[in-house]
Amino acid sequence: MVRGEKSQTQPIDVHTPSVARMYDWLLGGVENYISDRRACARLLDIAPNSQVVARNNRAFLGRMVRVLAEGYGVEQFIDHGAGLPAGDNVHQIAQRVNADCRVVYIDNDPVVAAYGRTTLEENANTAVIEADVRDTEAVFEHAQARRLIRRGRPTAALFVSVLDCLGDNDGRGGPAGLVRRVAARLMTLGPGNFVVICQLVSDDPEVRREVTELMNHSTGGAWGRVRERSEVRSFFDGLRILEPGLVDVVDWRPDSSPPPHARRGAGPVGWGGLARL
Repeated sequence: MVRGEKSQTQPIDVHTPSVARMYDWLLGGVENYISDRRACARLLDIAPNSQVVARNNRAFLGRMVRVLAEGYGVEQFIDHGAGLPAGDNVHQIAQRVNADCRVVYIDNDPVVAAYGRTTLEENANTAVIEADVRDTEAVFEHAQARRLIRRGRPTAALFVSVLDCLGDNDGRGGPAGLVRRVAARLMTLGPGNFVVICQLVSDDPEVRREVTELMNHSTGGAWGRVRERSEVRSFFDGLRILEPGLVDVVDWRPDSSPPPHARRGAGPVGWGGLARL
């Protein structure tokens, strides 16, 4: 523990499904409980493509981190809502490009924090912070963030599969307010930093309603909602969106030909992209 850092004592509730543990199960992980698996089964009943979408979002994260490190020289990553470790993680991908890359993982789930500290903090350039991602001031002023995130170094804030979990009426401006606050803090580090967003969207209002109601009910209200593409576009207001724009994430600079639309299944999809301040 870093000097001055408060220990976390939040209990682990194994009976209420957790978004992080559900996502872990959808990715094929084992750090989940019966309650999470039952909630995932109900989710798959109303959105059969959920497992594919979760894996597409994870693959998007991997491609994005590699492109940022290789193509844009990004050396620092702040991963909001990091979730449970799964396969290649942000620091592993980035540090294969540049061993000096620094990564701060943030999540408010105690399972994520505990497991993350044993598996993600592999070297001095990574840290896991247990915090509410909406509390931008606390995140950026945390001892670990202050240790790792330096001024004048290319930095990217990642919001991959986390804005779905945030409601609009939280008194802090919802997801758009969070992105604005983080972008403002990135500006204090220097010009030309980056923001990455991936959020579940659907053009079908019934799908949006059903998935949102299920996730809010299952997690005890620890979720936000499925949104429309126009809403996600508004999260990028004031930012310069880079090619290929805002898209279904399987179409964002893919490593191989993405599946045709007719084979992507019914349900929400991950939608977003990359922007530069």
